Amino acid sequence: MQRFYYVARDKSGNKITDSEEAMDQDELIARLQAKNMIVLTVATEGESASMSPEVSRSMSQKKVAFRPKHGRVTEDDLVMFCRQLATLLSAGVTILKSLDIISRQVNSRKLQKVILDIRKSMETGSSLHEAMAKHREIFSELWINLAESGVASGNLAVVLTRLASYLERSSEFKKKIISGLIYPGILMTVGIAALLFLTIKIVPTFAEIFKSFNIKLPFLTQLLIFVSVILRRYFLLLLIILGVIFFALKSYLKTKAGRRKFEALQFKLPVFGEFFHGLVVERFSSEMATLVESGVPILYSLDITEHSVDNLTMADIIRQIKEDVRQGKPLSKPLERSGFFDPMVVQMVSIGEEIGELPQMFKRINQFYQSYVEVFLARFISMFEPLILVFMGVVIGIMVIGMFLPIFQLTQISG
Repeated sequence: MQRFYYVARDKSGNKITDSEEAMDQDELIARLQAKNMIVLTVATEGESASMSPEVSRSMSQKKVAFRPKHGRVTEDDLVMFCRQLATLLSAGVTILKSLDIISRQVNSRKLQKVILDIRKSMETGSSLHEAMAKHREIFSELWINLAESGVASGNLAVVLTRLASYLERSSEFKKKIISGLIYPGILMTVGIAALLFLTIKIVPTFAEIFKSFNIKLPFLTQLLIFVSVILRRYFLLLLIILGVIFFALKSYLKTKAGRRKFEALQFKLPVFGEFFHGLVVERFSSEMATLVESGVPILYSLDITEHSVDNLTMADIIRQIKEDVRQGKPLSKPLERSGFFDPMVVQMVSIGEEIGELPQMFKRINQFYQSYVEVFLARFISMFEPLILVFMGVVIGIMVIGMFLPIFQLTQISG
């Protein structure tokens, strides 16, 4: 273990000068980053005998050695980048220096290259949003337009703080949905695997035994044996057919017509239609709250949301709403006429417009739909488990009965 001295900033932008023991610099940096701290400089005990102001100044010339860990760019990488940039700018660090500091601490090799390229572009005269626009595969329209709005208003640190909060909420919300669907997915996979094992391995064993009985097998037993034979003989062919259907359907859903039909089907599903509707409204309200609160005009906010909401049905609705707002109509009117939004949403937006609290109203709408989706998932999981267990029990029970019926029939004949 070796003692390292460091200078870092916390989430509030306060500079912290301290020392800790660690195996190496990477371990110390990882430990500090886990505490949401931004490491500025690190020095060994041999390089610094104390943490006096003079030593701190000399340490500021030392770059932190850090090796990125992976090559992709995850949502967590972007959240951390946005939060660190906002914190450094709030603390008075220049944007070029902030990018330089962050580039030496990111976990993603790809994001590190992008940050360095953004810094290089800004050094040659480009603005932050222009430099980000060169990497649209990393930064969405929301990122680019909020960066432009923040620079134009002189509140880039504030806007990035709001964007970081939005990204954190969005990432956490997605993780909750994914974690909620993992358990049902595991149950379904295990159930299907068990049925396939019984059909392909167990049923043929019984079929061989039944050949020696010299009796007419019951219809249920014949049906099970027939299904088993089909699966064993044509298993690969069935997999290929399913694969072709899957990829054909996936290609069709990439087209606008396919996506619109699929989305229309989603919204019409019993029970789950409301769930998908809630997901779309949650995304819309979340982005609108972030944009409007950051000072982006309503029309511009609608335009950005239209291109980033990731739902063609919603994008069409926003496009029509945008045209009505451009003609001078209040936002609540086209929302109501679209028929897509619940009366509660329309009323809250109308009140927000009247009292000048539209961002806060969008936040409350977002909180409501997040809660709705989370409660729906919790109830779905609590209902799905007994349903899938009952289904598996019934199917396996039918298979067991079908396999033992000939034995019962033989027993009766022998009696």
